[in-house]
Amino acid sequence: MNLNDTPSSERTHIGFFGIRNAGKSSLVNAITGQQLAVVSDVKGTTTDPVKKAMELLPLGPVVIIDTPGFDDEGKLGLERVKKTKEILKTCDIAVLVVDAGTGFTETDNELFKLIGERKIPGIIVLNKKDIADDIRIPSTDGFEIIQVSSLNGEGIEDLKERLARLIPDKTERKLVGDLVSPEDMCVLVCPIDESAPKGRLILPQQQTIRDLMDRGAIPVVCRDTELSAVLAKPGIDPAMVITDSQAFKTVSAIVPDEIPLTSFSILMARYKGFLETAVKGISAVKNLKDQDKVLLAEGCTHHRQCNDIGTVKIPRWLKAYTGKELTIETCSGNEFPEELSSYKLIIHCGGCMLTENAVLARMEQAVRQNVPFTNYGIAIAFMTGTLERSLRLFPGLHELLPEIG
Repeated sequence: MNLNDTPSSERTHIGFFGIRNAGKSSLVNAITGQQLAVVSDVKGTTTDPVKKAMELLPLGPVVIIDTPGFDDEGKLGLERVKKTKEILKTCDIAVLVVDAGTGFTETDNELFKLIGERKIPGIIVLNKKDIADDIRIPSTDGFEIIQVSSLNGEGIEDLKERLARLIPDKTERKLVGDLVSPEDMCVLVCPIDESAPKGRLILPQQQTIRDLMDRGAIPVVCRDTELSAVLAKPGIDPAMVITDSQAFKTVSAIVPDEIPLTSFSILMARYKGFLETAVKGISAVKNLKDQDKVLLAEGCTHHRQCNDIGTVKIPRWLKAYTGKELTIETCSGNEFPEELSSYKLIIHCGGCMLTENAVLARMEQAVRQNVPFTNYGIAIAFMTGTLERSLRLFPGLHELLPEIG
């Protein structure tokens, strides 16, 4: 990723949904002014979701997503419909594209209900206005309706303006900036080991540095191996230390108790909106029994190193802490099981590569199925005996600790 780019997870995700041949791909191409999607008169031309991160005025940094027809048929068609449902969970805005020639179908109505269940802003686009412009739509529950023609461009600029008004305001969300004051010094501990990416910092570390700078605070970055030397230097008086979760125990032993300490993963869970659920969910670790299933879920896909955190380190910590022979399963990227009831615990990554909606959808899915849901940072802090300290910055959550034990 170019450091000048807005991360995909921070861009507004706009999904285009509808039946086959409703003109979704043509509409995407008309809005973006590019041939992003293949267009054909043949139904089902789009067989997989097509994503494009771009700067689109007046919308700003967005990810445009063209999806397969929701009325696709056959075994492969059902898989494509499943993927479309997964895409809907990640979206900030949903565009329901209705074929003006066909009219509002039962499939369109099903999609309309699914969008409503996600409680995200949506707009109904009556496409192909050039061939028909008199369509009756059932109650829209506040959804805007606009008629356009992808063929001749009529209504496209108006649609872009309306989409821009639907983009959620995320300016109040802070990763760490609301916890510090201008000119506060913050030490960020970023271990460089075999699992660290070559030549760069991971996304949560990059975002934390930028958020501190936006606040006017002073980030000081070091490895765990140099932390003692950094803290011993004259003039180093940190208002906070933020560490990679894997180094929690080492860092906690070095940093004086009066200095607030937390982790990138815990801050990311707060930023994505699931920190309280993650804190409550960690108590399930104490009740794990032999052969219980635990799901370790990650939002990104990457090459697994020999000492990978999700497949090696956390399973090792779990076994050492519980003394039990657990069944560990993993998933990554866009994969996440629909049926979760067989799991006794889900431990998710911080979710830096997923949109807030995508992470919260997974959390809500677990809560509905009564499966405890936590994250890497909380789990590591709990199992290394540093959870109490890592939550002092968050008084409301800190009060949950007596219940957790």
